[in-house]
Amino acid sequence: MNFEKELQERVACTEEIIGKYLPKEEGFQKSLLEAMNYSFLAGGKRLRPLLMLECYKMFGGDGQIVEPFMAAQEMIHTYSLVHDDLPAMDNDLYRRGKKTTHAVYGEAMAILAGDGLLNFAFETACRAFSMEGAERAGRAMQILAEKAGIYGMIGGQAVDVEAEKRKLRLDGEKLLFIHVHKTAALIQSAMMIGAHLAGADEEAVRELEKAGYAIGVAFQIQDDILDITSTLEELGKPVGSDEKNDKLTYVSVYGLEKSRQDVEELSNQALEILRNRQERNEFLEELVISLITRRK
Repeated sequence: MNFEKELQERVACTEEIIGKYLPKEEGFQKSLLEAMNYSFLAGGKRLRPLLMLECYKMFGGDGQIVEPFMAAQEMIHTYSLVHDDLPAMDNDLYRRGKKTTHAVYGEAMAILAGDGLLNFAFETACRAFSMEGAERAGRAMQILAEKAGIYGMIGGQAVDVEAEKRKLRLDGEKLLFIHVHKTAALIQSAMMIGAHLAGADEEAVRELEKAGYAIGVAFQIQDDILDITSTLEELGKPVGSDEKNDKLTYVSVYGLEKSRQDVEELSNQALEILRNRQERNEFLEELVISLITRRK
């Protein structure tokens, strides 16, 4: 398998699927819809919907019920980035090589675009209830909401913001909480929903939750590493923004060498879970490996 070629093809397929669910830019609220679509179409790895689709295939899924959840997952991820970039948060002007939403549309419209994407995500996911396999949509919706909410991504973001505001020196436990909830939760969500919609039993879904934990934490540590080792051209956003904002990261707490070791160890933990299952997805395993060496 030529992984890079296969990745490009599958990302393109994912882009086509999720793009079908974007709102039309019309009506008196057209500016809001333009800002939402600008944010959504700004690029990115589409990792979360891709993981969802691959886990769906891994357990034999072959219908369309996964599609609205793929789009919803990416909308939730995108809204979190729009809000992350705001002046009150990370105050970034570039992401993925393009100006951030607030830099183009203003702070107020960026807030509304984020709100719109979050609400439209659940409106989009609700389409699954009228599709074949709808009996599984309820549990999938529960996973999506839980991992995106106060006990998931938003909870992690709140602890991160509070630590920055108070200039707290984070200990390892609290930093891990932030990474697990702020980043890993949506990766867990994607993998769990994909498996569940395909008919995987609860034990298998929980195994993928563990794999998503390891992948998500490794992904965030690698992001922290890239913030100090990459370039604007590679990363698509200003490097050193964490240090500029006096933001505590895994690298600032544990150092670069241990951070790199932990990325590899966590990635291997995820691979062990995936390789030990009767159901195998070679591409999914290669995708996890690629996260170790990514440069953007």
